[in-house]
Amino acid sequence: MNVMSKAALLILCAAGSLGIAPTLATAGVGIDINIAPPPPRVEVVPAPRPGFIWAPGFWDYRGRAHVWVPGHFVRARPGYHWVPDRWDPRGPRWHHERGHWER
Repeated sequence: MNVMSKAALLILCAAGSLGIAPTLATAGVGIDINIAPPPPRVEVVPAPRPGFIWAPGFWDYRGRAHVWVPGHFVRARPGYHWVPDRWDPRGPRWHHERGHWER
């Protein structure tokens, strides 16, 4: 393979990965389980940081148990607002909606 072919292949791979990245980054994943999450923990929210928003902590379900994920700062996205993680009852099951950005 000559140098031009390698360069063209590299450019195609890079361009292809750019087209996939936004789709993966915005894809929402939710789970449904039969076990209700514990009540949220009380967190001390640190002082605001310019250019960041606070994403509150939440109960995640990993394996066979709920695990507390502490709150953290997320880089702000102009024109969007952060929707925190939440658990919603759906019949006899609980649905976890991941935190995400919305316009």
